[in-house]
Amino acid sequence: MSKPFAISAQKIFDGTRWHEGAALLVENTRVKFIGPISEVPGGVELRDLGAGIISPGFVDLQVNGGGGVLLNNAPDVEGIRTICATHARFGTTSLFPTLITDTTEVRNAALDAAIQAHRENVPGFAGLHLEGPHLSIARKGAHDAKLIRAMNGEDVTTLITAHENIPMLMMTIAPESVTPEQVAALTKAGIRISLGHSDANHEQIVPLMRAGANMFTHLFNAMSQTTGREPGMVGTALSAGYASIIADGHHVHPTSIKLALAAKQNQSSKIFLISDAMSFTGTDFTELVLNGRKILRQGGKLTLEDGTLAGADIEMVSAVRFMHRQIKVELGEALRMATTYPCAAISLNDAGHLAIGAPADFVWLSEEIEPLATWIGGKQVAH
Repeated sequence: MSKPFAISAQKIFDGTRWHEGAALLVENTRVKFIGPISEVPGGVELRDLGAGIISPGFVDLQVNGGGGVLLNNAPDVEGIRTICATHARFGTTSLFPTLITDTTEVRNAALDAAIQAHRENVPGFAGLHLEGPHLSIARKGAHDAKLIRAMNGEDVTTLITAHENIPMLMMTIAPESVTPEQVAALTKAGIRISLGHSDANHEQIVPLMRAGANMFTHLFNAMSQTTGREPGMVGTALSAGYASIIADGHHVHPTSIKLALAAKQNQSSKIFLISDAMSFTGTDFTELVLNGRKILRQGGKLTLEDGTLAGADIEMVSAVRFMHRQIKVELGEALRMATTYPCAAISLNDAGHLAIGAPADFVWLSEEIEPLATWIGGKQVAH
């Protein structure tokens, strides 16, 4: 058991509001107190970081890779460990390693790896995201069309069984490949369902939402668009449900991001940030191979050789910075989009905020919104 300590900076953001002249007291991996420095108990070590911001650690629900590792190419616990450690350097303290559409064998290996990562308490591992293979070929994006298929009964059984030993399982699926009955069975078991990579119309989407799907994957990208007579997946997402977005300046036009934020302003379900990062994060690599196809890194953008976008060349801190600087979102709101909102989308109650009893997962950011150090469970894991 480590000794309690207090830590302070110019500002602390707890996920809801700002504190100045305050300290965070950490005891036994959790937040014991947040309040005036003068109220820190005597005898407790106080670490004053000086300038900058202490924020809840970022929560990233879509992370394909990092540190030279792509989950599809390394579906094992060491692959997950590397991905988590790499993104911790950029302030992410809870993430969902994400498997892009692949074979059943690779999917099962990823499920086994997630179970093992949970058993080994890998720092930063919060659950697994399966993006595919139950998508729409018409909106496949960078996913391999040969591997996209409809969900069957065996899939449902395998997923529900695996979920019993994983802290949380999230899936991106398309109405074209999954029935409302299957979604109902999955969500009843506690699996989180997001809709995406789909050309479905509003009438096809609504039954899956009624069955338990409550969010949408990378809003605007790889989904049916809105017209005057058909809301499509974009319009449906803007009217109800949480939605993730890739804020990198390549995937979504700034005006479209502003439109989405305005649409959600008075809704309880919000827009939240994801990185959609690939194995390039934390490396100087310029290409990788996914299902036999090259993904190229050029000018801050990742594409297949035919120009199709294939993930993003960002981390969560970059997305926060983009939202604040380019979209002119207030910094606290940009931080919520990377912390409290993704947690709300999947009912992850033990992350994304700094309150008494919450895990001591936090990041120290410079005034320029650059990550300076990261703590998970009160232990410094990156600096």
